[in-house]
Amino acid sequence: MNYQSPLRDFQFVLHELLQVPSMMQSCGQSEFDADTIDQVLTTAGQFASEVIAPLNAAGDQHGCIMAAPGVVQTPPGFKQAYDEYTRNGWHGLACSAEFGGQGFPSVVDSAVTEMFGGANMAWSAYPGMSHATYVNVAANGSAEQKALYLPKIASGEWAGTMCLTEPNAGTDLGLLRTRAVLQPDGTYSISGTKIFISGGEQDLTENVMHLVLARMPSSPQGVKGISLFIVPKFIPDASGGVGPRNAVTCGSIEHKLGIHGNSTCTMNFDGATGWLLGEAERGLAGMFVQMNYMRVLVGVTAIGVMEAAYQKALAYAKERLQGRVAGAKPSDQGADPIAGHADVRRMLLTQKANVEGARALALWTSQLSDLQRLHPDAAKRTEAGEMLGLLTPVVKALASDLGVESTLLAMQVFGGHGYIRENGVEQHLRDVRIIGLYEGTNGVQAMDLLGRKVLGDHGQRMNALLDMAGAFAETCTPRKAMREFAEPLAQLVADVRQLTAELVGASANDPHASGAAAVPYLRLVGHLALAWTWARMAEVSINKSESTDPIYASKIATARFYFQRILPQTAALRAEIRAGSSALMEPALDLL
Repeated sequence: MNYQSPLRDFQFVLHELLQVPSMMQSCGQSEFDADTIDQVLTTAGQFASEVIAPLNAAGDQHGCIMAAPGVVQTPPGFKQAYDEYTRNGWHGLACSAEFGGQGFPSVVDSAVTEMFGGANMAWSAYPGMSHATYVNVAANGSAEQKALYLPKIASGEWAGTMCLTEPNAGTDLGLLRTRAVLQPDGTYSISGTKIFISGGEQDLTENVMHLVLARMPSSPQGVKGISLFIVPKFIPDASGGVGPRNAVTCGSIEHKLGIHGNSTCTMNFDGATGWLLGEAERGLAGMFVQMNYMRVLVGVTAIGVMEAAYQKALAYAKERLQGRVAGAKPSDQGADPIAGHADVRRMLLTQKANVEGARALALWTSQLSDLQRLHPDAAKRTEAGEMLGLLTPVVKALASDLGVESTLLAMQVFGGHGYIRENGVEQHLRDVRIIGLYEGTNGVQAMDLLGRKVLGDHGQRMNALLDMAGAFAETCTPRKAMREFAEPLAQLVADVRQLTAELVGASANDPHASGAAAVPYLRLVGHLALAWTWARMAEVSINKSESTDPIYASKIATARFYFQRILPQTAALRAEIRAGSSALMEPALDLL
């Protein structure tokens, strides 16, 4: 079956939980009302299910090919789908009207991104990366650079990439060797090799704007000496159109586990002409604008993929007859649908709790980026930015981990049929696995959360999150219908607050304390965020208990499942964190 947009769930989260139309009105943009947002969601869902989802399996099997040296062909149908996407204006959805976009809030754009990622992750990565370059240039570019490049990205005529990784420099970008030499005309000659470049070369657009990290000869070693450059595939001419070919070529396409329809390239820069983007030797800070945007984006994409896998598993479980369910009515078919078996329900409800909880959390995180940019109160903008920074690594790492775990459960629901290509689940598993690796591995995200965001300010930002979740729990506890959610949430808030204080103290005495605790700590904070999110969704649904809309009963039931069957995992996480670093660091290397 092809992916179908969970439209009603998006409406629940955007309109009822997050109250996006009211937020936009308070920010002076009342034109983005519920009806307008719903029109976008409906049309995006149709494009996802009717245009790009049918290309998903075929694109995986065909993959991208090197048609000639340096010439990449995307799978059949990708170019036609991209052209339709461009004609319909999707590229400009969240771009500023100043540059030809429609100016929709990021939270709506994230919902659309999830749909496209669930329908066809490989295809959606092309426009996704391009919009990330738009975000970067909009934040760091000169007026001339914005005027030249942003309308081209917003229209979809040109694409964009992010060129960081080198064969010898992955997470430690201070080791990069790509050089930028100033030329008499003020441009730079860029030389070096970048690997793992998503969409580095393709046949979808007439030009590609590469954003490249490089070092000037006079700059210091390490990350403080890195600058950021715009290096287009074709140098723009005097009118802003496509001019002569630049000295940048695709050396090869990576052969990888999944997302075969996305051209992941090795890019060679052989004295290519580039232009400085932002300040010299401030390139890493400039690139982090794009990376942080991408971290939320790929987390959202992981949610889309696990939604697609869940849809397949649920449909199969309702149709597949196997064994008799205890207490079920007699059936002349001799067997019952496996969806009635307790363990299959456990797997289905785990997927449902993961995908719906992560969706609401990720969309709230995207909403924070809107509040950071649009809220009329400067203090509120600062507060939203602080919370966005805290949650970005959580959304990226948690969603990508849950994406793999949930897709594995979908495969398990299918049994042996889940291992077969024709049913599509094994492709979802292969595709989603990359999200835990790129834009900074999930271990890096965990160290960012604990080492920089929590220990860096002695837990102040984390305490702000705990205060909000704790205040919600305290307000809801007196209500009998909310007690089953509010009380365990309040206890978890207290547990995380105590554990965070312990880690602040331990890190002062043990250099390995944060590294040993980082991954389980991020997962623990992820559960805190999910528990608060599910409690909030339960409250909305309880307040609508008289409605005949089935979504409210479904939300309450899933929240109850999450609190009773998934949240207890936090006890094991707390024990793991408190075990410290000794068991990790004491064994000699030859004992590993």
